[in-house]
Amino acid sequence: METEKNSLTVPAAIVVAGVLVAGAIYLSGRGNDIKPAARLPAENEERVVLEPITAGDHILGNPAAPIKIVEFSDLECPFCKMFHTTLHRIIDDFGKDGQVAWVYRHFPIDSLHTKARTEAYASECAGELGGNAAFWKYADRLFSITPSNDGLDLAKLPQIAADIGLPVEKFNQCLSSGKYADKVEKQYQDGVGAGGRGTPYSIIVTKDEKIPIPEGAVPYETLKAIIEELVKK
Repeated sequence: METEKNSLTVPAAIVVAGVLVAGAIYLSGRGNDIKPAARLPAENEERVVLEPITAGDHILGNPAAPIKIVEFSDLECPFCKMFHTTLHRIIDDFGKDGQVAWVYRHFPIDSLHTKARTEAYASECAGELGGNAAFWKYADRLFSITPSNDGLDLAKLPQIAADIGLPVEKFNQCLSSGKYADKVEKQYQDGVGAGGRGTPYSIIVTKDEKIPIPEGAVPYETLKAIIEELVKK
């Protein structure tokens, strides 16, 4: 797997440990070599290019948090489903005091998951109708019921909206309009430009750094250790 290289301030052993146990889905035709992130001299550093985090993003936690985890995710990816739970635990641990926030961006892999893009549109419609909280409730509910790998019946999308208290008729109108196609595609292209080749793909953003975590669904303890090192700075 080809990844953007970045100068890290956390112990390389922590990231390498994540490589050994993490799983990820990789885009076809990109190769499957996993190259762990490593320390590089500053003069050899290749900067991660990432669209700025704005009020238009879906953010869980304090938007002004000094550490933000930008996750590119596919709603039909089984590893994203696991990592979704991991990130909720991270926010439970570090988000309540405003240290860490989670930024969700779409990265539907159409060649593997034909339903993921439509599900991404549905989550955006939930956000339109119920605000940021409804977006997160919708994503949480969808991940909780999908078998992953295109296993969710798309007819359940309006039911998920109803389950979280959204007006189903307006939800269906929004979904059928295709109004969020450009937004989802823009986020997908942002992920590609930032080095994403599969899902989940995450980048930890601080005031001074953008640290890619390209190995996929790194375990909770691995991600927690990385965050703890950054909090100490």
